[in-house]
Amino acid sequence: MNLSRQNFVKIAQILLMMCSSLSIIPAYAQDVSSFPSKPIRLIVGFSAGGISDVLARALSAKLANNIGQGVIVENKPGAGTTIAADYVAKSSPDGYTLFLQDMTTHAINVGLYKSLPYDVVKDFSPITLVASTPLMLVVNPSLKVNNLKEFMVVAKATSKKLAYASSGNGTVPHLAAETFNQMLGIEPVHVPFKGSSPATQAVLAGDVGFTFSSMPPALSLVQGKKLIALGVTTKNRVNAVPDVPTISEAGLPGYEFVLYSGILGPKGMSPELVKKINQLFVDVVNSSEMKQVYASIGADPITNTPTEFTVHMNQEVIKMVKAVKVAGAHID
Repeated sequence: MNLSRQNFVKIAQILLMMCSSLSIIPAYAQDVSSFPSKPIRLIVGFSAGGISDVLARALSAKLANNIGQGVIVENKPGAGTTIAADYVAKSSPDGYTLFLQDMTTHAINVGLYKSLPYDVVKDFSPITLVASTPLMLVVNPSLKVNNLKEFMVVAKATSKKLAYASSGNGTVPHLAAETFNQMLGIEPVHVPFKGSSPATQAVLAGDVGFTFSSMPPALSLVQGKKLIALGVTTKNRVNAVPDVPTISEAGLPGYEFVLYSGILGPKGMSPELVKKINQLFVDVVNSSEMKQVYASIGADPITNTPTEFTVHMNQEVIKMVKAVKVAGAHID
């Protein structure tokens, strides 16, 4: 589907600002040699139990051990992560308030909202990516399907009577489901929640038929045979659930949706401070302890430089604005 001229201009403006953002934001004067000298707060835009929360707590524990300071995870769910993002954007650029974001905040929301309380480019300092993770399509056993092809038959037969849960309007699970629905040609009812954990619990309770869940909330339920996993959204199978096929190989060729997570700070952080925090997280993500954690939840460790992270966000903006348009999702 072609983008309208208005949306094309909007994306072009965003990309232009992103390319120049690192040079136009005034740096916060600070001697970083003693950083950190007090606890760091890591803000998460989702409720407890989802992939963002699990990653944040694992990263914070290892980081705290490395730096000898506390790292406190604060969940600020709601409004598609805009509450958390706005909080971080208005925080002091001293490095003590950081944001574990995913593509929702700095890619999806650009196309989802007509206006945001923050500028996705000017109001943040990119630090590094920390993970890429799959979603897993899970269904309630009451649907009596054992694989994706059986589910596709049921979904087409029931379509508008079928309901699915997501972690919120315009979030990655929502767009992953809508992309799936578009490709399959079905129109189930969307029921949004404030995170993957409550969305997955809604499937477990039988309130909805299916969801595209992040791995942590669904993994134990699938292993305990309380939910049925029909596929993962990545290009390749996931080590944590090797018997679960990809959605593409299971019956919907070409389907792929990957969730990326990264660390941002408020605007105005000095390049020296950004570089130091970048290295702190690179050390954490690449540690043997964290690699084991990542493997257990089906995530892949990934790090990059602040400049590379900015480029990555450029690319995700283009991709996700298109996905939002295809899904027909909007908030205001």
